[in-house]
Amino acid sequence: MSPRRRRQLFRVAGYVLFAAAIAAVAAAADWGRLSDAFLRLDVAESMFPEAITVALRNTIVYTLLAFVFGLTLGLVLALMRLSSILPYRWFATAYIELFRGLPALLVLFMVGYGVPLAFPDREIPGGVYGSVAVGLGLTAAAYMAETIRAGIQAVPRGQLEAARTLGMSHSRAMISIVLPQAFRIVIPPLTNEIILLTKDTSLVYVLGVTSTTIELTKFAGDTLNTRVNPTPLVVAGLLYLVITLPLSQLVRGLERRAGRER
Repeated sequence: MSPRRRRQLFRVAGYVLFAAAIAAVAAAADWGRLSDAFLRLDVAESMFPEAITVALRNTIVYTLLAFVFGLTLGLVLALMRLSSILPYRWFATAYIELFRGLPALLVLFMVGYGVPLAFPDREIPGGVYGSVAVGLGLTAAAYMAETIRAGIQAVPRGQLEAARTLGMSHSRAMISIVLPQAFRIVIPPLTNEIILLTKDTSLVYVLGVTSTTIELTKFAGDTLNTRVNPTPLVVAGLLYLVITLPLSQLVRGLERRAGRER
């Protein structure tokens, strides 16, 4: 038997075994009980339209606010990491190592309750929305900073040197020449960060959200407690996929485009 024929047979055998395993699991499952527990249409219908107009909308708003805050802070930290001024590099390195090691839940808790205690006469603008943007953004900024720094370092050094030769200042060359190329490189991993932030919004409950600031996971949990049925968790999972699956497709498309350009 030729090697090519052998590979084809192994491939077909792999497909058959995989299909048999799926069929065995499907046959062994009690679909009636699963349907009663997780697929109650009456329970799912009771979640709408609030699941869309309030919970899903707030989840998207929290994600975007945290991403904008984290991206802005991450860019500053990345430039500080690459700075020739030692205190800037030390601060950026300490920040990144600290917030990459802390759970997002703990950071949210400290922002929501620690900041008001430390500054009793001041509050974060925007209420819960502002606290979520800062809390999730502080953690996201640590990861984004390293991503942006890698993107800047991936731009050939000759680009900056050529700009300086033409009379540009270092700052102008970074803004006009280096950063646009760096962001084109890091768009796929930054899009992945949006997906992670979307899932991290499930931690917002620690701030004590109200009926107008509730997000998907908390909304599903409250409905579960009211109807005593886990169907709301399935609905919430599907609504998360409404956000994350298009973003995943976008990441793959951007990666293919970047590969063709390279």
